[in-house]
Amino acid sequence: MPRKKGLSMSKLVILAPPPSFGCTSALWFTKGVPISARSAFSFLVAAAHRFNFAVPEDIWMSELDVSEYRKSLAIRVSGFDVPKPIKAFADCGFSSVLMNAIAKQSYEKPTPIQCQALPIALSGRDIIGIAKTGSGKTAAFILPMIVHIMDQPELKKDEGPIGVICAPTRELAHQIYLEAKKFAKQNGLRVSAIYGGMSKHDQLKELKAGCDVVVATPGRLIDMLKLKALTMMRATYLVLDEADRMFDLGFEPQIRSIVGQIRPDRQTLLFSATMPRKVERLAREILTDPIRVTVGEVGTANEDITQVVHVIPSETDKMPWLLEKLPELIDDGDVLVFASKKATVDEIESQLIQKGFKVAALHGDKDQASRMETLQKFKAGIYHVLVATDVAARGLDIKSIKSVVNFNIAKDMDMHVHRIGRTGRAGNKDGTAYTLITQKETRFAGELVNCLIAAGQNVSNELKELAMKDGRFRERRDARKGCGGKKGGKGKGAAGGRGVRGIDFGLGIGYNPELSSSSQTAPPSRSAAVNSLKTGMMAQFRSSFVAASSTSELDVSRPSRPALPGFVSGGSIGGEAHKAVPQSTSADRISQNGSHVTSGR
Repeated sequence: MPRKKGLSMSKLVILAPPPSFGCTSALWFTKGVPISARSAFSFLVAAAHRFNFAVPEDIWMSELDVSEYRKSLAIRVSGFDVPKPIKAFADCGFSSVLMNAIAKQSYEKPTPIQCQALPIALSGRDIIGIAKTGSGKTAAFILPMIVHIMDQPELKKDEGPIGVICAPTRELAHQIYLEAKKFAKQNGLRVSAIYGGMSKHDQLKELKAGCDVVVATPGRLIDMLKLKALTMMRATYLVLDEADRMFDLGFEPQIRSIVGQIRPDRQTLLFSATMPRKVERLAREILTDPIRVTVGEVGTANEDITQVVHVIPSETDKMPWLLEKLPELIDDGDVLVFASKKATVDEIESQLIQKGFKVAALHGDKDQASRMETLQKFKAGIYHVLVATDVAARGLDIKSIKSVVNFNIAKDMDMHVHRIGRTGRAGNKDGTAYTLITQKETRFAGELVNCLIAAGQNVSNELKELAMKDGRFRERRDARKGCGGKKGGKGKGAAGGRGVRGIDFGLGIGYNPELSSSSQTAPPSRSAAVNSLKTGMMAQFRSSFVAASSTSELDVSRPSRPALPGFVSGGSIGGEAHKAVPQSTSADRISQNGSHVTSGR
């Protein structure tokens, strides 16, 4: 099938490759053959993959309109020269073939993450995309990937792939593979799925036959690279989906190995529903000047999902509750039950089968063929209940799931968010998540209360009472009340205490309450001897050391932070406060470079 163009080039202007790609002269080297910079675009467009959108006049928005539009969609961006968001798929300039494929999937309009991520990805920028589960992140990187591949020369023998998508689990990799095929097939592109549990020989033959896109788990992809089943010479589009989960599972060495095999002028996209700060700092090492896009609150549950928490006296009372509630849940749609252990999954499956329910189990001890067969039968409606461990917590996109039951609590709140995100997909607001929690699980009860409040859900009195049994939750609650209380009070709840860690609004910003210096007094427990010693040491410090710049003129004229052109931010990136540099160094840099400021990776 002949390949067709994936993007209307009448709306695009190809720009010269930026200096960050390491092109210090007018020559590009491919396979050891120097090519002029002009001809490089005709041979290897992906080396630059930079486009400018000619925004139609009827959807032109001023900066104020853009700000209001992002605010209405709860979108926050951070980075340099952030492209404007779109309002419809037609604004992207997709070809008629791709637009027909989009319409065939019943995509009426872009989701919030797609509104901002699509123009960024289509302009060739690196992305850190964070949005709630079921928000359309998969299409946000698949559609630009189709465009990216279609505007390059066809692959020759022993070349390829061009697009590489890494996922942490086999189920998620298979899910992305199915989604990618829906758009790639009509454009004549070949997609291969590479993950464990399947025959290496069959996967080797498929890769040798050639493919444009590879969807893989990190371990199996490295195995195929060692067998020389594929080469990364033409790979210029890298996607890390659920990247935080890959790092949590210990795939960091594999990810670094894969990234090291891909050319440095690649475009890298990183998507997830949660993004811990330590993972983000690690991820930024493989990204180049990324734009961070956050929709909603980081790590919070989908507001469209109704959450119901039942406090159960003991573990033995969970099964009777499930047997009583399950018929009602099945009447509304399919049910997904999560358990923490494989043995628990098998036990639940056995008891439900005895009661006549059409149920199947899914966990890591089952071979890949049976796991795929189970999912296919569940999607086809042969099974109405699926009992699974956390292998099904990420990327499982089954529209018929209307209820999620957490038979056992998740190991952490991030996993809880992913679990309940298997329902209420793509804007559907009829999903319900039930969580069964026992009297012994007080610590998770406190975290669950915060999760429910952040998602605008009701918190039962039983759950509040259980959460108050946790000492840490009780201390934080008292601290919140103390922040607005009398100044100079005792304990951690006083105004002079530690304060409370606020909500991470997606920009890696931690909330540090401003301390009023006029009201700060020494704690009553501190002895007078320690206070006098402290005063003496501070006096000695001030008398022995002087500021680097003692002139008042520099202190007055010194800016708090130089404004960088084209930079948009809601706060500091990466969770680290801006570190001041010595005044002499800053002045020299500004005098030498003018208003242009550069930063290394």
